[in-house]
Amino acid sequence: MATPRRHGCMLCAEVVMCIFLVIAPLSTAIGVNYGTKGDNLPSPAKVAAFLVTRTNIDRVKLFDTNPDIVRAFAGTGISVMVTAGNGDIPGLATQTGADSWVATNIAPYYPATDISLVAVGNEIMDTADKNLIGNLVPAMQTLKAALVTAGYGKIRVSTPSSLGILVDAQPPSAARFRDVWDVAIFTPMLQFLRKTKSPLIVNTYPYFGYNGDTLPYALARPNPGVLDTGTGITYTSMLEAQLDSVYSAMKKLGFEDVEILVGETGWPTKAMDGQIGVSPAEAAEYNKYLIGEVSSGSGTPLMPKRKFETYIFALFNEDLKPGPVAERNFGMFQPDFTPMYDIGIMKDPVKTAPPMAATAHALEAAGPTEANGSNSAKASAPAGNKSSTNDRTPEEVEGLDTPSSAKGEPSELDSSEAAAKGGDGEEENSEKTKPKEESATPPAAGAASEATNFLFPIPCILAVALCLTVHV
Repeated sequence: MATPRRHGCMLCAEVVMCIFLVIAPLSTAIGVNYGTKGDNLPSPAKVAAFLVTRTNIDRVKLFDTNPDIVRAFAGTGISVMVTAGNGDIPGLATQTGADSWVATNIAPYYPATDISLVAVGNEIMDTADKNLIGNLVPAMQTLKAALVTAGYGKIRVSTPSSLGILVDAQPPSAARFRDVWDVAIFTPMLQFLRKTKSPLIVNTYPYFGYNGDTLPYALARPNPGVLDTGTGITYTSMLEAQLDSVYSAMKKLGFEDVEILVGETGWPTKAMDGQIGVSPAEAAEYNKYLIGEVSSGSGTPLMPKRKFETYIFALFNEDLKPGPVAERNFGMFQPDFTPMYDIGIMKDPVKTAPPMAATAHALEAAGPTEANGSNSAKASAPAGNKSSTNDRTPEEVEGLDTPSSAKGEPSELDSSEAAAKGGDGEEENSEKTKPKEESATPPAAGAASEATNFLFPIPCILAVALCLTVHV
């Protein structure tokens, strides 16, 4: 007997759905940090046009409010996170200062430019500046009030932090915010973020927490994993362990429902001669894994099915950045827009930059690692390492408690956390210093499988096949 017509229609519908499942993950968008410390970078207008026409990048994070850059993204559909400089924080803690800042840095561009979030400073807790730290939360609260008053209530307000805000960060279940900061800074900050439905921004870098033995764990290659005896969970990805450490600290204060945004994460293509695990191949491997994690929506062991707004560091190599070699080589693109590697974010076929002379194989046989880490690594390595006025909502209004004073002074930082990260203006605190590794590490595993390139197609192709075979 012939198959009824309706079955044929159902079959067609299911095939179309399966084909969509194949295509959809490949067009997943991602955010990127757009820094400008280079003397050979293209104009903001060219950058915006490139991102729109050639890539799937749908959001950018800026380290300032450069008018030329903010204006360049007007009408592009790309959302923009701007940053109020560290030096602006004391002024932002006053209503007059916050109103003035909004009038100068938001009003001329919004909503033509889709400004989605204002980051107040960058890694302020690592500066050891008591004035900045004490005014941080009041500045966030007052700035949000100024945005709402101006009719820009949809713009979120937060502040990026390194993982140096945590202690006992490994295993993840033991992580907590630093003493004094937990009560004086992070409790009121998380209260504010919850009320205004804004995320806690953390900069998570497995790169700054790995050594020769833990490279597979940092890159999420097959590895034996690290057991968290507090939960019984075995982590095979350092990034997931870092995120769960932040979650555990938040949960201890009763704020596990606040969203987490990954403000910076990435892997360099070049570092000091002899450093193991640094080449375009490893950078592509990490960022491809990252995009897969973000697009899958699978979350982490402690946060299953949670999605994380994520910004890769960085868009370009920046030849004027100070510090170790790696600091100038986190870029996904050369200044002429040639991709450094292919991670599936281009809309057209990729022609990558010529490979470096040193191959990944040669690097693995080389000597000592580069000391170029970040305070954010403290929780990364295994076993303890490193519009209009009508658009405001009841939650926004509820979260706008104008502070009368800072809620206490945090204690002095230890020496590795106390060093201000330096830098003028843009990317004030982006320099990174690698902490000392601790002993307990998972054994090294083999190199990443060539099948990594087929993470998206193979399962989806099998799904298509299954849809077809069930009707045979």
